Amino acid sequence: MAELSIRKLISRVTDGAIRIPAFQRGFVWDAEHVAYLMDSIYKNYPFGAVILWRTKERLSSERNLGPFELPEATVDYPVEYVLDGQQRLTSIFGVFQTDLTPNGDDSWSRIYFDMHAVENMQQSQFVALESKEFDPQQYFPISTFFDVTAFRDATKLLSDDQARLIDSVQAVFKEADIPTQEIVTDDRSKVAIVFERVNRLGVELDVFQLLTAWTWSEDFDLQDKFATLSEELRPFGFADIGEDNNLLLRCCSAIVAADASPSAFVELRGSDVRDKFNEISTGIMGAIDFLRSEIHMERLANLPYPTCLVPLAVYFSTGKGGMPNSDREILIRWFWRSAFTRRYSAAVVRNMNKDITEAAALREGRPSNLDMVGTAIDRDFFMSPFNVTSVNTRTFIAMLIQTNPISFVSGKNISLATVLQAYNRNEFHHLMPRAFNKSKGIDNGRTNALANFAIISAADNKTLGGVAPSRYKSRMPADQIDAILERAITPGSLFDDDFDTFIDDRVQLLLNNALQLIV
Repeated sequence: MAELSIRKLISRVTDGAIRIPAFQRGFVWDAEHVAYLMDSIYKNYPFGAVILWRTKERLSSERNLGPFELPEATVDYPVEYVLDGQQRLTSIFGVFQTDLTPNGDDSWSRIYFDMHAVENMQQSQFVALESKEFDPQQYFPISTFFDVTAFRDATKLLSDDQARLIDSVQAVFKEADIPTQEIVTDDRSKVAIVFERVNRLGVELDVFQLLTAWTWSEDFDLQDKFATLSEELRPFGFADIGEDNNLLLRCCSAIVAADASPSAFVELRGSDVRDKFNEISTGIMGAIDFLRSEIHMERLANLPYPTCLVPLAVYFSTGKGGMPNSDREILIRWFWRSAFTRRYSAAVVRNMNKDITEAAALREGRPSNLDMVGTAIDRDFFMSPFNVTSVNTRTFIAMLIQTNPISFVSGKNISLATVLQAYNRNEFHHLMPRAFNKSKGIDNGRTNALANFAIISAADNKTLGGVAPSRYKSRMPADQIDAILERAITPGSLFDDDFDTFIDDRVQLLLNNALQLIV
């Protein structure tokens, strides 16, 4: 396995040697995700190899690297297309480069090292900050690490101890290497085979995008169709689906061929997709309407599995008016069972094709086993760590919003649309505060379990403070405490300040609530 230093990455991108093929999805990471990547690099944690396709043959269409418009490559110079690892490469380049001017939002790249943070194996020492939150005595802009002048200016006000600390952090990044794997060939079929082989090893690559770039470009421009569809979805909050060509292509294949596998898609003709594109569009729009109205989802990123859109699109593709209550109940039950049992975490195509077949049967009024999937869920689910990018956390959040939670401070309804549109760590906080738990000797692993979180805004969390629940109870509206707890699926034992008892009670409440959704 080869390695690519950060300085070399910056150079090869600005030279136009590393490029993004159009069939890749756009940059979707948020600032918190980027900060965690920086922490992983700093602590020498594995973060996955980048797969590059080295070729002299330029693709007809390419994509920007996040908000950065890539310069033209040197004539006859072999280019390297990023096949896997685009989010990581874009993050690293965006944080440290100084040559290209972003054409769009690059706020996610403003990452700082917290000089006051205690070194911890689990907690990140890197944070994303807005300008008003920046304190030069606590936070250091890591964007200066590869810019001699900017770095010198940024260290002028530091104490000797702080300067030594930052020098050591900078040294880590200057010496860090990004693991890469290269496919060196001008033979597209070989690249397709590599994609298939890697997929079988359990690494999800965007096979569909690669194949569509070669199969459909002359006969039917799906990129343009998807861009139009994305704009139609923008008023509903799902415009980001236009960035996920892989998902859209699965919907196409499922509706046209009742099969979401790469082999089935390759056999389709552009005319088949063109002739049925109205059904495809109708199905996707219907699926999104269902997810918004019945599950209260506001963005593609809110879904535990965006791929759940595919069977739903099949069901709604005919655009028939109305939906029987029995069908609605089956679809809702299928959604929750698929989420809680992590149905699309393994054997994705096989499970998806089963669900496509059953969704079509349900649509046509035939006997359907769509919702007859596993219902196994136990207490361990709610003891998994809170991370807004994980399936378990997204499922947990989706469950919390079903009870219409209200503010712990004002007692008023929480704007779920705002929470789900922002969808970051600032909207969710500990019920048993981290500082309080630390004073009691409770480790971060248990403190950061899903069962210790609720929908609590940063402002409300600041008002409550990092004190014992029995103390912050006085800062809550006394006449609404019972309602607040009930709608947060939280037991009254929270205010006894006994973490073990509280967490056992909360897990049981959450488990009972989950079982109501899946049975």
